[in-house]
This record gives sequence, C-alpha cells and structure tokens, in this order.
Amino acid sequence: MRRIFPIALSVGMGVGVVAQADVPRVVADIAPVHSLVAQVMAGVGSPDLIVRPGASPHEYALRPSEAGALDQADVVFWIGDELTPWLDRSIERLAQDATVVSLLDADGTVRLQFREGPIFDHDDHDDHDDHADDAGHDDHDDHADDAGHDGHDDHADDAGHDGHDDHADDAGHDGHDEHGHDHDGIDPHAWLDPENGKHWLDVISAELARLDPENAARYQENATKGKAHIDNAMRDISTELASTTSTRFVVLHDAYQYFEERFDIHAIGAISLSDASDPSPARVQSVQKNVRELDVTCVFSEPQFNVEIVATVIENSQANSAVLDPLGVGIETGQGFYVNLLRSLSSQIAGC
Repeated sequence: MRRIFPIALSVGMGVGVVAQADVPRVVADIAPVHSLVAQVMAGVGSPDLIVRPGASPHEYALRPSEAGALDQADVVFWIGDELTPWLDRSIERLAQDATVVSLLDADGTVRLQFREGPIFDHDDHDDHDDHADDAGHDDHDDHADDAGHDGHDDHADDAGHDGHDDHADDAGHDGHDEHGHDHDGIDPHAWLDPENGKHWLDVISAELARLDPENAARYQENATKGKAHIDNAMRDISTELASTTSTRFVVLHDAYQYFEERFDIHAIGAISLSDASDPSPARVQSVQKNVRELDVTCVFSEPQFNVEIVATVIENSQANSAVLDPLGVGIETGQGFYVNLLRSLSSQIAGC
C-alpha cells in the first residue's frame, strides 16, 4: 500500500503539465467524508462511497460494487480504523496500491477522548488528545505539512468475504463493548466538529493536487468555497443554538461531543456506550434517575434504533423525546450533505 507524503497546501499550484492527466479514482468511507471529497472534486470527478446511508459504519458487508471501487482506487479517504476497523483489512486486501489518508490522523485534526460513564463530567469536558492541535478552534487555513497518515497495522489474516472483523475475541475485555469496539481511546466522530471539516477540505485538496497537479487550482478553489459554506453554516448554527447552552439533554449514544464542544452545548449523558452495543439495565436505570433528578429537557433517539428504550428513560419525567442522527440518514448524499448534516443536528437539538 502506498504511503502518503508530507503535503503543503501550495502543492501543484502553478505547475504546468503537458499531458492530460487521468483524474484520480477516489473512494470515501462514510457519507460526511464523501461529501467533503465531492466538494473538492466538483467539476473534475466524483468519488465513490463505501458505507451506504442508513448502515452502521462499525460493521458492514461490502457489496461487489463497493469492493470493486476499492480495488480500482488511487486514493482512499477514511476516518480511520477507530470508526471502521473492518475496512482496514478490506483496504489491505483490495486497495494495496492506493494511497490511504486517515483523516482522524491528519495533523491539526481536533481529537477528543471518549467520555466515560452514563453521566458525563463537564468539569473536564475539554479533554483533547495530546496529538490534537491545541489551537483547534482556530481556522485551519494554514495547513500542517503532514496531510495524514496511513495508520494501518499489518494484518496477517484476510478480512474475510463479509468484510467483518472477528469480534468474539474481544468480547468482555475492559473498554470494549460486546462487539469488540474499543471505547478507551479517541472518539472517531470527529466530522461533527465543522472546524475539522474545514481542515479536511484542505487535506483532501492537497492530496488530490499531488496526485493530479493539472487540476490542483480547481481542487484548492473548491476547498476554499467549501470552507466558506461551512463558515456560513457555523454562524447560523451558533445563532440557532445560542439559547440552548444551558439546556440539559441526553443522547442515545455518545457520538456528538465534537458538535457539543464547538457550539458550547453539552449532553449530560448517553443511554448506550456506542451504537454497536445495548446498555445494561444498571446503565439505563442510572440515566433514567438522572433524567428525573436533573430536569432533563430532551432525550434523543436515532433513526436506526429501537426508540422503546428512550420511552423507558423518559418515563415519569418531564423530558421530551426527539431524533438525532450523526450520519444524516435521509439527507441526500453528495456535495451538500456535510453542511446539511450540521444544520440538521442544530435544528433537531434546538427544536426539542
């Protein structure tokens, strides 16, 4: 597998190419990343999406068309194996000659540790990973030299035909849910911080410019436009959420802290550790008790999951229930998806 090289934002600018270069064949893992890549490639080409909308990124069986896209890819943009551990092996097996860019590992990316327990301690909610840029709340126009890292471990075994990891070995280990997903490290839902989205537009632009210098100016121009769209959305969201900063709410699983940190709103807890595990009765009882005692305003479910547990949690309380979705099920994929996802989260939180 090709490793990516240190990249500066100026790569490809002003470089003349005599021969017509082929547009890189590009693959993205999830819809938010696909949207950012599609924005950068506008007018040049279109990326392929691996995890179809509505499916869980934690566990997924590749369809033949998706495996074929990986096999033909020149570059793969993905969050990293913290979100899609099964995809790591599929990339190793199918995209051996592709450049692989883990956006979660890109220098300058704001990264947060998973929160612990059903109720969160907000006295220490600003717990950024020491790898993250401490100035992560600033504009990322000045791009770090290293656009990202491969971040793959060498796997001796094959991913298997269904594209899934063997979760049984990890079941019951501390810090893992019953599906084997690690919740002791970095929270991978980093696309929900729009500053990360802006930064990643530059990362994507720089990598595509390296592979396709003839279209470098277009990639950079598109990235600049994309950042402006995100800035506009951030201003609107800040206004919409200004009156909710003290509102107490609970989420179905802990996936939203990047969005919370950026807009100064804070869930008091989560019913489930992750969307890949069912909460224990003790955890549900703890959340239910705190919903009543802390005057929680809203408890959010997600469209892919059974809402009965939310009804149980809000029983005998004054809390409302509503739907919140970190992956934007129902939002049309493509260039506008990312900004529409951010705006949708804002309206869902403000409207509950």
